[in-house]
Amino acid sequence: MAGSPGRITLWGIEVFMAAADERSISAAARRLGTCASTISQQLSNLETAVGAPLLERSARPLRLTRAGEIMHRRAQTILNEAAQARAELAASDLTTLTLFRLGMIEDFEADVTPRLLTHMADRLISCRFQLETGASHMLQDRLDARNLDVIVAAQLGTAPEWAETHPLLREGFVVAAPRGVIDAGADMLGQLRRLPLVQYTQAHYMGRLITSHLARQNVVLPHRFELDSYHAILALVGQGSGWTILPPLALMRARRFADQIDVLPLPFQPLTRTITLTARKDILQSMPADVAAALKPILQEAIVTPALARYPFLKDALTVL
Repeated sequence: MAGSPGRITLWGIEVFMAAADERSISAAARRLGTCASTISQQLSNLETAVGAPLLERSARPLRLTRAGEIMHRRAQTILNEAAQARAELAASDLTTLTLFRLGMIEDFEADVTPRLLTHMADRLISCRFQLETGASHMLQDRLDARNLDVIVAAQLGTAPEWAETHPLLREGFVVAAPRGVIDAGADMLGQLRRLPLVQYTQAHYMGRLITSHLARQNVVLPHRFELDSYHAILALVGQGSGWTILPPLALMRARRFADQIDVLPLPFQPLTRTITLTARKDILQSMPADVAAALKPILQEAIVTPALARYPFLKDALTVL
């Protein structure tokens, strides 16, 4: 139900924050699962309640007014306090939690995320779940902006002071090459240099991580392709157009190419990444730790066990933490 003009409501504040973050009425509507007219009405109600315009709606993209900038700072605190209040009320009885906003890396969308949501839905019987999938740096930004409650993503350096982190999985990167082309026992790097590298995009953290590692090893490799899709990368590798460096999660997500590629250890110093669960400190009480505990056996069963069955040499490079 829409709030009455003259009253500041949490829904109105959520709408304002969505519009301010997205810089678009229509984008805010998509984010909140409502229509543009509802967003506009809620913004008008909030502006009436505070007695000042908050957004320059004629601007493209939308811009905050001076009053909007002040409201934006205060609104962050209001929503944070509301989330903490909901969590404290739910701490003794998780069935009272009504909304849980989860961000997951795309690597988990088929094998892990559905199992986790099913597990949580059985416990949080009155809760509505909002799921976003995306690259790790995008999910981190969404958590930082308080648009998500919990994210599961690659660890991006040192965690910020406001965050609590729960390590879930450590994985070592590997080489994927066309089937039968590379002899792992003889100058593997020299053989790989004769093929172009199919590179993961440097627009994402993982691509920059790989590029930085190669630079530290003084390894310069020719590449013609830079892509952001595991499936597209492994399709090119499988048809003999090059080779790539990817984590085991990528291989498990694009299993249909497994018979077209050979998976081999890196021919230089190892490179690893850690997948963590991250949330804001002191907001959801024990829930982040509980979700991490629920995720670990799912990761073992859905990812690690089948990966090691297919690629036994990953035993020390793919571990639930």
